[in-house]
Amino acid sequence: MEIVRLSSPDRPFVRAWHAGGFTVGERRYTGSLLLLPDRVEPWRPIDPAALAPPDLEPLRPWAGSAVTLVVIGTGLRSQRPSPALCAALRGLGLAFETMSTPAACRTWNLLLADDRPAAALLVALP
Repeated sequence: MEIVRLSSPDRPFVRAWHAGGFTVGERRYTGSLLLLPDRVEPWRPIDPAALAPPDLEPLRPWAGSAVTLVVIGTGLRSQRPSPALCAALRGLGLAFETMSTPAACRTWNLLLADDRPAAALLVALP
């Protein structure tokens, strides 16, 4: 899947989540996603229990400046990230919240509507 950069005033609001993917705007995506205010990128993780610091690499260019808060959707239920992942997020200067993927989609839409400097990492539902 390619990175989709959005033109203004298009914003990557999540319209639906479903087994194996999401509908963002008018487009359907398969797999996990990284959402930023101006783009949608594929995100590799499929197992929320296995999230690790290297999974955060796509955030590095925006961390601390364009993004200060990350919403992490961990599948069907909220799962606490590993201590290593928490330390890596803090090391990037990012505040974070973990929640189920449906809750993360709803929270992302609110943050995006409020123009908050946020990103969403969404693990697709099984």
